[in-house]
Amino acid sequence: MILKNKIILITGAGKGIGFETVKNCIKEGAFVYALIKDKRDIKKFGIFSKNSYKIFVGSVSNKKLIQNIFKDSIKYKNIIEGVVNNAGVRFRKKFALITEKELNEVFKVNFFSIFFLIQNYKKYLSKFKKKGSIVNVSSIVGQIGFKELSVYASSKGALISFTKSLAAELSSEGIRLNSVSPGFTKTSFYEKFKKNKKLYNWTLSRIPMNRWGSAEEISKLISFLISENSSYINGENINIDGGWLSS
Repeated sequence: MILKNKIILITGAGKGIGFETVKNCIKEGAFVYALIKDKRDIKKFGIFSKNSYKIFVGSVSNKKLIQNIFKDSIKYKNIIEGVVNNAGVRFRKKFALITEKELNEVFKVNFFSIFFLIQNYKKYLSKFKKKGSIVNVSSIVGQIGFKELSVYASSKGALISFTKSLAAELSSEGIRLNSVSPGFTKTSFYEKFKKNKKLYNWTLSRIPMNRWGSAEEISKLISFLISENSSYINGENINIDGGWLSS
């Protein structure tokens, strides 16, 4: 088990890639602090041993909530050695119609919340003189762009650049940072997307492997990057897209 006795914080842990990452991290021996937005997702965690996770409910943008997670880990001497920043939001809209409020909301969750979480995590690790590994979940959209996804694409592109910059800055302090950029992935919107056969078939035509990826496949890459098995990987953005960007 590559994460045996490791303590991992995962945001956006209630659904899709986030929940699959919780599953895989626990399978690999980790204890998980799971930050979820929707309390209805709590019931999903019934498949795990109660000693393998602790749930916090709220927004990743809530700085006090993030601080409380770190305080809880200190209280129970569960020093967090890995962070997966998976929480994110998106919407489709023509550029000319996007409001300042919508722009700010996406960047608040997809970029600023991660910025401040990592600031807190850096201070936290320095207290205990511990090393840490961070994985930021971006998207191939942040590299190639899509119509009506300009805000989402911009936030994910910024996240990749931010990851690389911090990797250069924080590696001397024992903190590794990497990002993963999934392509089209079978999450909650997959079945709805498939109903648009023309658009769905277009995505398949662009993917050399001729299929969408699974959230489980993404989670295995994230778990590897959090683990010591990837100890010399730093500042990388890894595309996991079935070959889309290579074609």
